[in-house]
Amino acid sequence: MHKKLCLMFVVLFVAACGNNKPEEQPPDISDPPVASFESEAKPTMSPDGRPIILAFGDSLTEGHGLPPGSGYPEMLQAELDRGGYKYQVINAGVGGDTTGNGLARLSQALALHPEIVILELGGNDGLRGIPIRSMRSNLDELIVAFQKGGAKVVLAGMTLPRNWGQDYISAFEKVYVDLATEHKLTLIPFFLEGAAGKPELNVDDIHPNEAGYRIVTANVMKYLQPLLKK
Repeated sequence: MHKKLCLMFVVLFVAACGNNKPEEQPPDISDPPVASFESEAKPTMSPDGRPIILAFGDSLTEGHGLPPGSGYPEMLQAELDRGGYKYQVINAGVGGDTTGNGLARLSQALALHPEIVILELGGNDGLRGIPIRSMRSNLDELIVAFQKGGAKVVLAGMTLPRNWGQDYISAFEKVYVDLATEHKLTLIPFFLEGAAGKPELNVDDIHPNEAGYRIVTANVMKYLQPLLKK
């Protein structure tokens, strides 16, 4: 993981979170969860016959703080269209979701029969101090289910504020690396690389703005492209 970028990211986290520790129920990374990712605000939720790339995550995927259609899944769709790739990107980001919340809506995701899943979850688990073993188990279950459903999984790595304790942070970051190795996944080492820690690229201390999401989209595309077919 790129230490410099991670450090910039976590400095902002520390400023936002104060001196909380995991057992004190640290603040959420996103908005309160909603009942379903099938929202009228996401017009791409109806499959149109093209192979589906499912962006499955929390508010960082949903596009918190931006107008509908301004997040990275929508930008990714535009990039794919420009490149001549015949895929449909579906935004299945739900603000506030933990890995456990992701499991609760897994059946909805599998019903879409995605060809590729960009799995971006775990940040809320870390900030809430959820045990690492639970987070890992949930991510493992999600990965196995998506793979059994025939999808290729791209795993988006995250990090945490330095005041969460080095042992906890190291164990948290290691989950993504270990799962990617175990399941032979494409790993995005740090999902917010290039955008984190730059106020001009964020709507708040955590969530990118449109300019930030253009960087995130380019980063995702770099890891996604080897899996695509024309």
